[in-house]
Amino acid sequence: MALAALHDLPAPAKLNLFLHVIGRRADGYHLLQSPFVMIDWCDTLHLERRDDGRLQRHDHGAQLPPDDLCLRAARLLKSESGCALGADIHIDKRLPAGAGMGGGSSDAATVLLGLNQLWGLQWPRSRLLAIGARLGADVPFFIGGHNAFVEGIGEQLTPITLPQQWYAVVKPAASLPTAEIFTHEALTRDTEPVIVEGSLDDARRMLAWSSGWGRNDLQPPAEDRCAEVAQAARWLEARYGNSRMTGSGSAVFARAGTGDVPVATLPVQQLAPGWEGRMCRSLTQHPLAGWAV
Repeated sequence: MALAALHDLPAPAKLNLFLHVIGRRADGYHLLQSPFVMIDWCDTLHLERRDDGRLQRHDHGAQLPPDDLCLRAARLLKSESGCALGADIHIDKRLPAGAGMGGGSSDAATVLLGLNQLWGLQWPRSRLLAIGARLGADVPFFIGGHNAFVEGIGEQLTPITLPQQWYAVVKPAASLPTAEIFTHEALTRDTEPVIVEGSLDDARRMLAWSSGWGRNDLQPPAEDRCAEVAQAARWLEARYGNSRMTGSGSAVFARAGTGDVPVATLPVQQLAPGWEGRMCRSLTQHPLAGWAV
C-alpha cells in the first residue's frame, strides 16, 4: 500500500576533503579522486502522493529553476518504474546554490529515496544508483548512504569510515560556473593518483585525509576567477589555521575540532555582506541510509 506523505526528509550537503584531478578521458571528462563526507547542513523535503500521476514542485525557500534535478529525478523514476502515481515535492531550501556542496544532487537523491518509499516501489539501492548516475555525478554518492572515496568521473564509490569532525563552512556571495573552472588554463590535470594499499578504512589514512592532507586542484582556478573564494579562505585560515575550497563551487571550509563542541565558534556576524556561514558536523552516514538495501 502506497503511503500518503513523507515529511521532513533531509538532504545533507557534502564536503570534498581533497579533490585531485589525475587525468582526462578522451571524451573530455576529468578523472578525479576525492573523499566525500556528508555534513549536517541540509535541505528539507516533504513528499505527498498524488493519485492523478502529476509531478509538481513547491519551493518553500529560495526559488529553484523551473525544471530542476528533483523533478527530473521524479520523472525518470516514474518512467522507469511504470508507476501511475505522482507527487507534490515540497523543498525547504537551506543550502546555498553554487557552493560546491552538492545541494541539488542531494535533493535529487532524497527524492529518489523518498518516492521509492512513497510509491511502494521497493527498489533495491542498485537500481536507484543506476537512475542517479543518469542525473549527475554526485547523485549516486548521496544514494549510496555512506561517506566515500570517489574516483573516475564520480561514478566509482568506495565507502569509507572517517572520524567525526567539526567544520566551519563559509559560502561567499559569488557562485562559480563549473564549466569555467574545469576549462581554466591554471587547472592542474596530472596530480599523482593516491595509491590505496589495503583497506580504505585504515584509521591512520582516514585521519590523515580528514586532517588536511592533499589539496583541491580546482581552487587556484576558482580563486583566479573569483576573488571572494580567496578572501573566504584567508578569513577561515586566520581563525582556524586551515582552509580549503570544496568541490567546484565557491564554498570554503576549515577543520574546527573533533570533540563534542568545536574548538571555536563561527562568528557569522563578522562575515562580509552576502556571505553565509555555519558550523557543521560531519555525518557518519546519510540520515536515510536505511531506506534502500
